[in-house]
Amino acid sequence: MGLHLPERKRGRRVALLGVLAAGAALLSGCSTDNEWGRFAMPEQASEQGEAVLSLWQGAWIAALVTGVVVWGLIFYAIIRYRRRSPDEIPVQTRYNLPLEIFYTIAPVLMVIVFFTHTVKTQNEVLDEDRPVDNTIEVVGFQWSWIFNHGVGERTEEADEDLTDDEYVYDEYVFEAGTTSYIPTLVLPVDQTTRFNLRSNDVIHNLGIPGFGMRMDVIPGRVNHYSITPNKIGEYAGKCYELCGVAHSRMLFKVKVVSQEDYAAYVEDLAAQGRTLEEPLTGNAYTTTQAGLAGDDSEDQQGETE
Repeated sequence: MGLHLPERKRGRRVALLGVLAAGAALLSGCSTDNEWGRFAMPEQASEQGEAVLSLWQGAWIAALVTGVVVWGLIFYAIIRYRRRSPDEIPVQTRYNLPLEIFYTIAPVLMVIVFFTHTVKTQNEVLDEDRPVDNTIEVVGFQWSWIFNHGVGERTEEADEDLTDDEYVYDEYVFEAGTTSYIPTLVLPVDQTTRFNLRSNDVIHNLGIPGFGMRMDVIPGRVNHYSITPNKIGEYAGKCYELCGVAHSRMLFKVKVVSQEDYAAYVEDLAAQGRTLEEPLTGNAYTTTQAGLAGDDSEDQQGETE
């Protein structure tokens, strides 16, 4: 015998309450203060990263709620319509128009919602109208990075798409790395810094997990994106595009400091003689390796004395 109608309604209510309770538990656990709340994403230290984190959390919550609903319906059907006697034949339903409409429209609505929120987040993190406070010419090469900080007068083309031989400032100071020296990218907090991405050789990818952003560095073109760090601290960065035998060593450090400390850092680079009228690009590996090798030898000589 089947269940009486009141018992059937009671079972549906219990299942619905279970789904709602699971959804509430998932929503209550989406705090960014812990790794579980961030769904294993690193703690974000930029305005753009916070937007990406919100999208990431929303996608996971929607997926988990959908999973709970689907598995709940599966187990409900297993229990509710199980065979209760050897000679019992379950009711056979050929068509259920409301159900068919639901499982056709619901996925379409989910795709629309995901697409809308993705485009909204993309427009926010790649906002071309956001005022830029600093521009850094980033050069990727096999296998390290050069960070050119502008210190001269800013040109009118600062916020436009640049060609491979156009630059924003008329003077730069630089920090350069090699496969044996990991460079440090210093950024001012609460200021928007634009990265103009250039490559000397193959495709690289500049990524900073703590900022929730990365982008390809492609020879012959200048990609760019902007970051507004909002937390002082130290973070890790690396190349996310397989670019050769020493790809794994293409690392860099990121240090977010106060605006005063950033100004002092740029002045210190200038005092070290790392000043150029154009960003350091060209044969970057050979040039910077020689320069840093000289610095290292001086440091070693000082330690010996």
